[in-house]
Amino acid sequence: MVTIADVARAAGVSPSTVSYVLSGKRTISETTRRKVHRSIRKLGYRPNAGARALASSRTNVLALVAPLRTDLNVPVVMQFVGAAAAAARAHDHDVLLLTADEGAEGLDRVAASALADAILVMDVEAGEPRVPVLRALERPAVLIGVPDDCAGLTCVDLDFTAAGAACVAHLADLGHRHVALIGPSPAVYRRGTSYAGRFLRGFEREAADRGALTTALACVPTYDGLRDCLDDLFARRPPVTGLVVHNEAVLGPLLSELARRDRRVPRDVSVLAVCPPDLARSHEVPLTSVDIPAAELGELAVELAMRQLDGHGEPEVRLLPPRLEARGSTGPPP
Repeated sequence: MVTIADVARAAGVSPSTVSYVLSGKRTISETTRRKVHRSIRKLGYRPNAGARALASSRTNVLALVAPLRTDLNVPVVMQFVGAAAAAARAHDHDVLLLTADEGAEGLDRVAASALADAILVMDVEAGEPRVPVLRALERPAVLIGVPDDCAGLTCVDLDFTAAGAACVAHLADLGHRHVALIGPSPAVYRRGTSYAGRFLRGFEREAADRGALTTALACVPTYDGLRDCLDDLFARRPPVTGLVVHNEAVLGPLLSELARRDRRVPRDVSVLAVCPPDLARSHEVPLTSVDIPAAELGELAVELAMRQLDGHGEPEVRLLPPRLEARGSTGPPP
C-alpha cells in the first residue's frame, strides 16, 4: 500500500509537506503543490479517511436527509440522490443517505455526532418544523425545497409557482377553458409539503388571470385512486379538456385508463405532466411536460454546500425557472 512517505520521497519533499498540501493547513508554494499532486496521481495514493478527518477536522461526507415516505415517488427521489452523490464525488466527498423520518431530532443527531461536514435536506414543508434547528447548526446546510420562513437559510428548488402558471398558460393558449390538476397524494397536501402548495397557487392564479375554469384534486397514487379522480373530473360541466398531472406515480396508469375509456390523447383530452424529462419521454405518447430538474438541483445543492464549507457562501434562495417542452400529448380541445 502506498504511504505518505512514498509520496514525499517521489516528490522530493518531507512527509509533513505532503500532509500540509493535503490538509491545506499551511501555505505551500504552487510549484511544490504540483509536485506533490503529480506524485499522488502517479503512485495512486489514497489518503486514509480517518487520518484525513482528524488532520483537517472534516469527514469528507455530506449527509442527505431524504425521508422515504410511502406517498413519495422513490425513483424520482433517487434521481436527486444520484445527482448529489455524483457531484459530491467530484469534490472528493461521499454522501450519507438518511431515510428515516426523524424530524429536528435527526438533524441534531447528525450534527452532534460529527458524521458529516454539511447537511442537505429534502422533503421540505411550507411550515418547516426543522427551521430553528437548521438556523442553529454549526455546519453548512442546504434545503432542496423552500419553506415559507426561509430567512437566513440556503435553499434551491424549481420555481413551482411559475411551473403551475406555465402549465395553465400552455393549455389556455391552445384554447382549453376547463383545466384540471391531478395533484399529489392527499398526504402530501396535509403535510404542507412546500412544492405542492406553491404549484397549486401558481396554477390557480394563472387560471384566474385568464378567466379559465380549474378543478384541482389530490390523487391517491393507486389505480383505484386515479380512476376515482377521472370519474369525478369527467362528470363535471363544462367538460374538462386538459389535464395537468403533478403526480409521477399515476402517469402510466392514467394513459392506460384514458385508452380504456376511449379518450384519445391529445385528440379528446390533453395531458401535461410535471416530471423528469426521461419519464415524460418513456410513454407511447411522449408527454408534454414541465421538467423536474432533479440532476440540476442535486448538483446545485452540493455546490452551494461546498461553497459554504470553503467560507464563501451566504444564505440565498435559488429557484430554477421552469422549462416546458411540448411533445405529443397536448393540442387544441375537441
